[in-house]
Amino acid sequence: MEKTEDKNQQQEEEQVVNPWEVSAKDGGKIDYDKLIDKFGCQRLDQSFVDRVQRLTSRPPHVFLRRGVFFAHRDFNDILDAYERGDKFYLYTGRGPSSEALHLGHLIPFMFTKYLQDAFKVPLVIQLTDDEKCMWKNLSVEESQRLARENAKDIIACGFDISKTFIFSDFDYVGGAFYKNMVKVAKCVTYNKVVGIFGFTGEDHIGKVSFPPVQAVPSFPSSFPHLFSGKDDLRCLIPCAIDQDPYFRMTRDVAPRIGYHKPALIESLFFPALQGENGKMSASDPNSAIYVTDSAKDIKYKVNKHAFTGGQDSIEKHRQYGANLEVDIPIKYLNFFLEDDVELEHIKKEYGAGRMLTGEVKKRLAEVLTELVERHRRARAAVTEEMVDAFMAVRPLPNMFD
Repeated sequence: MEKTEDKNQQQEEEQVVNPWEVSAKDGGKIDYDKLIDKFGCQRLDQSFVDRVQRLTSRPPHVFLRRGVFFAHRDFNDILDAYERGDKFYLYTGRGPSSEALHLGHLIPFMFTKYLQDAFKVPLVIQLTDDEKCMWKNLSVEESQRLARENAKDIIACGFDISKTFIFSDFDYVGGAFYKNMVKVAKCVTYNKVVGIFGFTGEDHIGKVSFPPVQAVPSFPSSFPHLFSGKDDLRCLIPCAIDQDPYFRMTRDVAPRIGYHKPALIESLFFPALQGENGKMSASDPNSAIYVTDSAKDIKYKVNKHAFTGGQDSIEKHRQYGANLEVDIPIKYLNFFLEDDVELEHIKKEYGAGRMLTGEVKKRLAEVLTELVERHRRARAAVTEEMVDAFMAVRPLPNMFD
């Protein structure tokens, strides 16, 4: 049975994790074991990593082998189906609320790109410009503009246009998609949606009515130009774990309206530069590395703002070493330094005090600068015509090749 209702009122909980708020009690760290227990998902263990490698004949992505994507719902069913020769499709998305993306925003797209290439499957990417219009008090026009700007960053991640459909809700919702929204809406009571999302009497009805919009890309019939006659196609959703409430609701409803439950593979949160207790915020540009940051910006932010577990003097550091559990440079390298051998060497030397904080920060700045500059070059090559092509409602005849 899906856990579709929170065990306690949010104000009584030690941590709040939903699509609009992520916070821990007294500014502490998120307890992912408690989150898994509360949401009712499962840990992604090494057997899945090994199986993905065997089925795809390629090395597992760094996010998979290092536990960045750490939880799942029915990922085993997707792999079972794939092993039988049955295909699936991928669905992920972005709420376009800012001009520039930070590195945390790129993580699901980098991983989804790997999944698309490894399994050779189609992908739908939802831009929830309607959601951000309602939650962020943006105008319809500004939300639509931001959706196109964010689409350029998404395309820059390297998705295959012959297997990828990007859509904005303001442009696409209607027809078969809207029919599925109505089917979902009829199955979810007001009390249920309040229990899942924590809506209050002060929230406008747009918020209460939005969850079906994010639910129905999980169903192939929402895209008749792509999946006509393929209503049995399974869906895999890579996302951060704060999006889980939407899909707990979706999975509860899916069998009642004749669809497979969507499977999920869910990631940890990407920490702010100031530490895991901090929060990346658009109002504080020093809390995150943005894809628009220059090499100089990145070096400054890492050196000045990245919280470290190093000691407060060289002598003490040489004696005691760094606390890797709280060190943000190490956590960022865990995400973005591809070389496992180098990462282990840095952790060993830094933890023992033989490597200094400044040396670790220098390496991190190099890794992030290379990543951001590569992304910026790719984005600069994305034209308005390319955005139109990815967002055109069209068949993808070779999407499973």
